[in-house]
Amino acid sequence: MKILQTSGVPIYRQIAAAFQEDILSGKMKEGDYLPSIRSLAADLKVSVITTMKAYETLEEEGLVTAVQGKGFVVNARNSDMVMEQYRREIEKNLSVAVKKAKTAGITKTELKETIDVFWNEETEE
Repeated sequence: MKILQTSGVPIYRQIAAAFQEDILSGKMKEGDYLPSIRSLAADLKVSVITTMKAYETLEEEGLVTAVQGKGFVVNARNSDMVMEQYRREIEKNLSVAVKKAKTAGITKTELKETIDVFWNEETEE
């Protein structure tokens, strides 16, 4: 897991996003345990509070559940929930992209063409 101190994104959000991607993509499966809060904090050289906040964020999103004395376990993936998670993330990112495009004077057509380029690059790989 790569954490960027200078990214402008809070560290706990970077941690949560990395686990979210692993869970939604299927890398982490139902019943898998997240690393212990302390061990992850030590590995990433961040505070336990930061790691705990990331795990609580994942729990609020319904991706993991705290198990007393054992840590956090990945929940069953409901395909509707997974799709909704992805849609929210896509909408958030597109909202940012549209605002930046407008600020930069990029037209709607140019933005759509850019999306097409990225779409085609991903499907070719």
